[in-house]
Amino acid sequence: MLFTAQYESPLGTIGLVSDGVALTGLRFGVGEEAVPAADVPAIADACRWLDLYFSGLQPGFLPPLNLVGTAFQQRVWKALMEIPYGATATYGAIARHVGCRSAQAVGQAVGSNPVAVIVPCHRVVGSGGALTGYAYGVERKEYLLQLEAGRHASAATASR
Repeated sequence: MLFTAQYESPLGTIGLVSDGVALTGLRFGVGEEAVPAADVPAIADACRWLDLYFSGLQPGFLPPLNLVGTAFQQRVWKALMEIPYGATATYGAIARHVGCRSAQAVGQAVGSNPVAVIVPCHRVVGSGGALTGYAYGVERKEYLLQLEAGRHASAATASR
């Protein structure tokens, strides 16, 4: 059974999905019907993580995660989690890090990240630092990067 919950963030509703043991999904703008998840520790941990994160703090822990994907996607997602809070990396740098010649292939793996924000796909930028390619909109990506840099973007400019 999958458990779902909704989290209200400064960027709009976030849908959380858990298999009962770990977080399996985190997406903006999810309209799924919530299954009562108050007793699911992975969802409670994810909400605590998000509370800290959106208050401008580095959470310092990860909720339990179950990221389902190919071996290549797993390598890319692991590389994403190695990008320090407040820093960015390019698609090309990640490609080199995971031993892939194609920044495009890395971009596809980044785009299929099932747990946005916690697995920080928003920290990946184009060459020269260009804010490109975020499944939930460049405005949200910019907000998240500014939040991590200590510059809170106005909620009025954030995409809801």
